[in-house]
Amino acid sequence: MKVKVQKIDGKAVTGAGGDIELNDGVFGVEPRADILHRVVTWQLENRRGTARPTRERSDVARTGAKFGKQKGGGTARHGDRAAPIFIGGGKAHGARKRDFNPSLNKKIRALGLKMALSSKAKDGLIVVDSLDLKDAKTKALKGHFDKAGWSGKVLFIDGETVNDGFMKAASNLPNVNVLPAMGANVYDILKHDTLVLTKDAVEKLEARFNG
Repeated sequence: MKVKVQKIDGKAVTGAGGDIELNDGVFGVEPRADILHRVVTWQLENRRGTARPTRERSDVARTGAKFGKQKGGGTARHGDRAAPIFIGGGKAHGARKRDFNPSLNKKIRALGLKMALSSKAKDGLIVVDSLDLKDAKTKALKGHFDKAGWSGKVLFIDGETVNDGFMKAASNLPNVNVLPAMGANVYDILKHDTLVLTKDAVEKLEARFNG
């Protein structure tokens, strides 16, 4: 699949680097909703922290000895101090510990990322030569976006590392996110309207699956 390479301001790159051939094994996979749903669910579950438990009667360190007479004290009959009715006692029917760390087959995770990239390749994928900016200012970058016609939520994926100037300039723009190629994931790709890849990002992503 051939795609036109653009500059950051939307102008077409001329010459030998004006086109890039995308690997159909990565960008030409037919998306399946069930696979994408499984991967997104797995990602969101992994983001959840452990649900902490409360200490029940057997977990608190209180004396188990009967602390008062059974009769004659003028009070109710009690056993040990760990009972839920006492301050410092264990909680009755407390919350149990829950870990949200589901497993998902590596092949399914890889397939989900290929499908997410392929879905954007059909509609919403843009390839730029690089993210280098002459003027690394938010206002200047916003002007480039307006010229290119990029609106809504835009995700930029660079190569090994993200260009520092671009990262700082884009950090103040709403609905614009930047990731290195290693951080590319299904959830972030799908929740953005437009996916912008650098040529380095394309090379890294293809090598990630073909390596």
